[in-house]
Amino acid sequence: MPLLAPAEGLPPVVQSGSALRAVAESIEHGRGPVAVDAERASGFRYSARAYLVQLRRAGAGSALIDPIPVTDQFGPLARALDGPEWVLHAASQDLACLAELGLRPARLFDTELAGRLAGLPRVGLGPMVEQLLDLRLEKGHGAADWSTRPLPEDWLVYAALDVEVLIELRNILDDMLTEQGKRDWAAQEFEAVRTAPPPPPRLDPWRRTSGIHRVRKPRQLAAVRELWRSRDELAAQRDIAPGRVLPDAAIISAAVTGPTSVTELSALPVFRGRAQRRLAGYWWAALRRAAELPQAQLPPAALPSDGPPPVNRWSDRDPAAAARLSAARAAIAAISARYTVPVENLLQPELTRKLCWQPPDEPLEDALRAGGARPWQIELTAKPLHTALFTHAALQ
Repeated sequence: MPLLAPAEGLPPVVQSGSALRAVAESIEHGRGPVAVDAERASGFRYSARAYLVQLRRAGAGSALIDPIPVTDQFGPLARALDGPEWVLHAASQDLACLAELGLRPARLFDTELAGRLAGLPRVGLGPMVEQLLDLRLEKGHGAADWSTRPLPEDWLVYAALDVEVLIELRNILDDMLTEQGKRDWAAQEFEAVRTAPPPPPRLDPWRRTSGIHRVRKPRQLAAVRELWRSRDELAAQRDIAPGRVLPDAAIISAAVTGPTSVTELSALPVFRGRAQRRLAGYWWAALRRAAELPQAQLPPAALPSDGPPPVNRWSDRDPAAAARLSAARAAIAAISARYTVPVENLLQPELTRKLCWQPPDEPLEDALRAGGARPWQIELTAKPLHTALFTHAALQ
């Protein structure tokens, strides 16, 4: 059955401090978990801030909040939300932008993660709602520019419906996990998501420029770096997604082509466009900085790594490690099949590779714990991994 309109009608968008306080009071006097969602403008804006916050709680109904005009007035709502369980879908995507508003859950239920642990084949919100609730959500606005003002009514309907189904979905998934004996596993995973620290700053983020594999020479890499940094600075100033300021393809093209003048730069694809012609001097200055760098300051072809090499090189570099990895993967795949839990949710693939490349001297349980594995994961994987690392592979 298509779900086309909120059950109690579309709530007005909260845009004032007084209206936000009224929502906080309503949420505080509601009951049960609180469904929470947020919409960002990824791909359109530089920041990852929330441009709409959606809430729903039994006894309180739904609320749509425009955080932009009330950014510094979320205190009462934060207090109302500090205690009830939050229900989110793919919580790790939204917790950071909600934390910017001072909203942090004391308890969490992630419906996407619950679906994975329950063994559902598709864990997007739409497919899960269809399978478990026999309802069809009209999707299509998730990747929209939510910084648009005013927000179109059909977008607001889409946003309100997302939280309308979350509590019922949560209850069904909770029953499934309990039936399967996985409720404690889920609780550990939810807590790990809730308490996860922000990711550390990426070293040399410019190396993720799409197409950089075409750039081989250090001087060209320096050109990519300088153009990337100039683009990032301009994007931050304008709060525009970097790719909309200058596409990655244009950065790579300029670095590989190596124009010798601003005129030659302006003749390249993308750079010959009207918007880029106005910035020609800005981009040319970045290229000149790269061209004038001393040899010693040019970036290396690749960053040094203390992790294992790419897996496709293991057989040549360390056949024993390759055998360990093969045995470990087979063991984890068997556990995955037995418990209908995806391999990547049983153990982080990166952690598996690290342990296989260099088996730890400490007890394996300690190494797994230090690598971020939760108690339920250690209980399921420690013995099979020990066999793969220290017994089976040694017999190859």
